[in-house]
Amino acid sequence: METILLLASTEADGSLAKSAREALHAARTLNKSLAGSSLVVGLVGESVQAAADSIAACPATKYFGVAGKDFAPSRYATDAAAAEAICKSAQATIVVAPATSRWARVLPGVAQRLGGRADTHVTGVADAGGKPAVNRWYYRQRLEATLTRTQRPWFILVDPGSQTACECGAGTAKVEAVAVNLPDNCKRTTVVGLREPKADAQTIRPDAELLFVTGAGWTKKQADGQTHVPEAEKLIRGFLQISRASLGSSKSLVDLGGEGQAVLSFLSHLNQIGQTGSTPRHPKGLSTCCHGEEPHTVGWRFINERRAISLDPNCGWARGKADVLYVADAFKVMAKVNELLSSK
Repeated sequence: METILLLASTEADGSLAKSAREALHAARTLNKSLAGSSLVVGLVGESVQAAADSIAACPATKYFGVAGKDFAPSRYATDAAAAEAICKSAQATIVVAPATSRWARVLPGVAQRLGGRADTHVTGVADAGGKPAVNRWYYRQRLEATLTRTQRPWFILVDPGSQTACECGAGTAKVEAVAVNLPDNCKRTTVVGLREPKADAQTIRPDAELLFVTGAGWTKKQADGQTHVPEAEKLIRGFLQISRASLGSSKSLVDLGGEGQAVLSFLSHLNQIGQTGSTPRHPKGLSTCCHGEEPHTVGWRFINERRAISLDPNCGWARGKADVLYVADAFKVMAKVNELLSSK
């Protein structure tokens, strides 16, 4: 019989993030589909009782917690020790966790310590003939695979945004405290503060309703034979500030700097989506001045409604990759869009 462990960390206010609730949904799905399996919850953070209470109505049979100031910040040594201790206490055979930066860097190492295996970027879980199975994409090969493993414990890191967040009812959960003995060398790394861009400078917004993607066409020569990069930056920034959309970029645009060409100053590889970038999961997407070929649109598989602006009516977007294609000049279109949005 499988013991399925949801492993998550609490937020600074003691709550559970949306990504953790999505992972709980995946864990519940496995628990329902695997006969005889049991679901348990493991939480790590400065305090864990409030988070456990917020999901007390879920079908978990036990709650385990590692709490204390040493476990508040994201730190490999302490997170790994906490995860290892919880897995041993729960005797977990399958561990489901959100693929956040905190857990994605820690759990493969914990799997090695416990003689298990880890799979990252999982987008779905299911029952495959009485055995647990996961789905994940292999973007370079442009295919989706279904995997099963016999090795235990099996660590499954679920991509945020790929699952419905579990809205379990609240209640009172009995949390079993798990003791972790931390030597001083596990505390050498300290968090002295957080740095983040100002709200109006933030361009990556995972929870935004719209993903706005820029392509290399923004920095190319326009109809007058000249480039208009400053105008492009003004239009794009203006739209992002008004719409609060998240900004993505094709690889070609991000890499132009290495070719000595002009680039948009606010773009980095963190904005890159597609075959070699991130996989966005926003409800809507608008691609502008993009070449529209498959390596770029691979990153759009989970966008529900896809629209594109391109001067080329025969581009990749026109061949079934967009729900709506506007054959127009993106400079003119976005200038008009900004004008309309500003007037509201």
